[in-house]
Amino acid sequence: MNDFTINLDRPERTDKPFKGQRLKVKDSDLVFFTTQLSIMLESGVILSEALDSIAAQRNLGLFGVVLLEISEKIKAGRSFSEALSCYPTVFDSMFIGMVRASELSGKMSEMLDVLSTYLNAESETKKQVRGAMVYPLIMLLMSVAATGSLMFFVLPRFSKIYESRGADLPALTQMLVDFSQILGDPQSLAVIFTSLLSVFFVWNYWRSTPSGKSVVDSVMVRTPVIGVMYVDAVVTRNMRTLSAMVNTGVGILESLEVIKDSCDNVHFKELWASVDKKIREGYQFSEAISISQGSNLLAPGIMQMLRAGEKSGKLGHVCEKISIFYEKKLQNSIKLVTALIEPVMITVMGAVIGTIAIALLLPVFRISSVMTQ
Repeated sequence: MNDFTINLDRPERTDKPFKGQRLKVKDSDLVFFTTQLSIMLESGVILSEALDSIAAQRNLGLFGVVLLEISEKIKAGRSFSEALSCYPTVFDSMFIGMVRASELSGKMSEMLDVLSTYLNAESETKKQVRGAMVYPLIMLLMSVAATGSLMFFVLPRFSKIYESRGADLPALTQMLVDFSQILGDPQSLAVIFTSLLSVFFVWNYWRSTPSGKSVVDSVMVRTPVIGVMYVDAVVTRNMRTLSAMVNTGVGILESLEVIKDSCDNVHFKELWASVDKKIREGYQFSEAISISQGSNLLAPGIMQMLRAGEKSGKLGHVCEKISIFYEKKLQNSIKLVTALIEPVMITVMGAVIGTIAIALLLPVFRISSVMTQ
C-alpha cells in the first residue's frame, strides 16, 4: 500500500461549522500535511482531492476536519491561501504568505516541498530552545519542593517545642515560621493569589500595547547572552523564509512582505519594513539593509554575504547558507545559555535551602537550654 491509501474512517462532519480558528496543530502534523500535499500535487492530483485524501487518513483528528473545510472552500471558488487564512492559529502568516506567493508563481508543489523542509527545521529549532529550558525548570521545581517540605513539615515541629516551653524562636527561624503560616492561611493565600493574578493581567495588557511590546522586544534583543540566542533564532527564521521564497522564484518585495508579517519582534518588523521601503526607492537589497533603521540587528558579515549573492545572482543560495550558519550559531547559543543557567540555579537553590537549613539549625543548637527550662 502507498502513503496515499484512503481509509473509510473519514473525520465526522456536522451541519455546524467547526471552529478551527482556535485549533492548534502539532508541528509534526503540519510537516506531514505539507510534505504529502507537495508530493500529491507534483503527481498531478487536484488540490481539493488531495486535501480530501489527506484528511481521510488516521491520527489527524480535528486537523482532518479543518482540511475538509478548506477543501470545501476551494470547491466553492476560493483560492488556497484565502481558505488557509480562515484558520490563523493553524497556518501562520508565513505559511499563508508562501502559499499565496506560490499561487502567483505557479510553483505550488515546489514551494510546499521547500516549506516542508523549512517547517521541519523550525520544529527542530523549537525543540532545542525548549530543551534548554527543561533543566532550569526541573531545578526550580526541586527547589520549591525542598523549600516547601522544610517550611511546612519541619519548622512547625520546632515551633511547638519552643511554644510548649515558653521560649522564643531565633529571629530567622521565627520569620520563616511566620511566612509559612501566611502561606498556610486560606485568606492570606487568596489575597496573594488575587494580587498575582491582577499583576499578570496588567502585565499582559501592557505588553499588548505598542509601547509595552516595544519595551519587551527591546529587552529581548538587548539582554546579554539570552538576547544573542533570541536574535540568532529570529535571523535563522528570516533567512530560511527568504531562501525558501527566492529559490522558488518569488520576488524580493513579496518575500519581504511575508517575512515582515511573520516577525513577532517589533524591531525586526520595523527593519524589514524599512528595507522594503528603501528597495522601492531604488536601492539594492543589501544596501537597503545597511541604511535601514535596525540594521544593527544583523551582523556586518550578513550584509557582505548578501551583497555577494546579489552580484552573483545566487541570493537564495546565500540566504540558505546564512540560515545554516545561524542555525549552528543558535545551537552554540543554546548550549551557552544552558551552561550559564546551571550554576545560577544551583547558587539560588543553595542560597534558599541554605537559609532554611540555618533557620532549622539555630533552634537545634538552643534546644538543650530550652528543654532544661
